[in-house]
Amino acid sequence: MAAKPLADLIDDCLAPALAAQGFAGRAIAAFWPEIVGERLATRSRPLKIDWPRRRPAPGEMSEPAVMVVRVEGAFALEMQQLAPLVLERVNTHLGWRAVGKLVLKQGPVEAPAPKPAPAPAPLDPATISRVAHQVAHIEDPELRAALARLGQAVSRRPAAG
Repeated sequence: MAAKPLADLIDDCLAPALAAQGFAGRAIAAFWPEIVGERLATRSRPLKIDWPRRRPAPGEMSEPAVMVVRVEGAFALEMQQLAPLVLERVNTHLGWRAVGKLVLKQGPVEAPAPKPAPAPAPLDPATISRVAHQVAHIEDPELRAALARLGQAVSRRPAAG
């Protein structure tokens, strides 16, 4: 059996839950920060899309859907002002004018999990040796080790230009 990409497995697991909330796939929920920007995404989450209950008659335009978004209380007024922009971005992401209205529900918004900091790049032996030589005259071993760690951390930073 061939290995499957993790994204395919996640889609299989999340699809029923997202479909129950009106999301056709994980497109809106998973890409919320890319759709509305990091600033809006930290204070809001899409909850569901309410699609119109009746089908349009032949030749009649279908009614747009309503997207329900949870927003932190103090941010709701700003989100209300930005609603036309958010609708435009959501519809652009979906590829058609699917959503015509935002309904804001005030409440706490869970913070996204922080991205782990990248591991520092290993230092070359010459830099380690240079830092060790600079702190070699320190008599206290704990202080010498702490200063060596500080010197190595400073050496990892890019030079200010």
